[in-house]
Amino acid sequence: MDIINSPVSTIIFILTILISLNAIYRSPQTFDRFLLHPYSVFRQNRWYNLISSGFIHADLFHLIFNMMTFYFFAFNLEQMSGSLNFAIIYFASLVIADIPSLIKNKDNPDYHSLGASGAISGVLFASILFVPESKIYLMIFPVGIPAPIFAILYLIWCWYAARNAQDNINHSAHLFGALAGIIITVILLPGIVEFFLTNIQNII
Repeated sequence: MDIINSPVSTIIFILTILISLNAIYRSPQTFDRFLLHPYSVFRQNRWYNLISSGFIHADLFHLIFNMMTFYFFAFNLEQMSGSLNFAIIYFASLVIADIPSLIKNKDNPDYHSLGASGAISGVLFASILFVPESKIYLMIFPVGIPAPIFAILYLIWCWYAARNAQDNINHSAHLFGALAGIIITVILLPGIVEFFLTNIQNII
């Protein structure tokens, strides 16, 4: 963790862990205040929950999984993109990832979601633009997968799971967060497209 060169990601990392642990083990009321509940967002103007929901997680495993991914990609991304750009990529991905679910469930009082998965998907895909020659390692598959191939497989899986899965995971947030990470990075740093294509050609 490079605090000096990645202050935004360091703050997000620490706050997410502290707030999540507090909500899980000490303050269940925090879930009520921080959860994304579309029904309440539209009726009580709780728009801040689009951000706050990214700082809480359902359980310790959910928190560890997301923070491990954050740790491996976010700090380097901030150093490559700049702190302001990183903050925009992270929080815009967090918000955009939840918009489809927000609209779909605005009249459903039983729906809620939480976690930073959409933002972290955005960070992961933005990182792939900067380092397309990297490999992604999964716990269940110890062989490194070339980042561009992983990106394609990830998007296909998220699209399929969003339509068919019955596992209470917000796969559409992963999908739209990943797409947001790509699009926002290209908007902020348009030269990244040529950089990515050049490096892809070198790999091939």
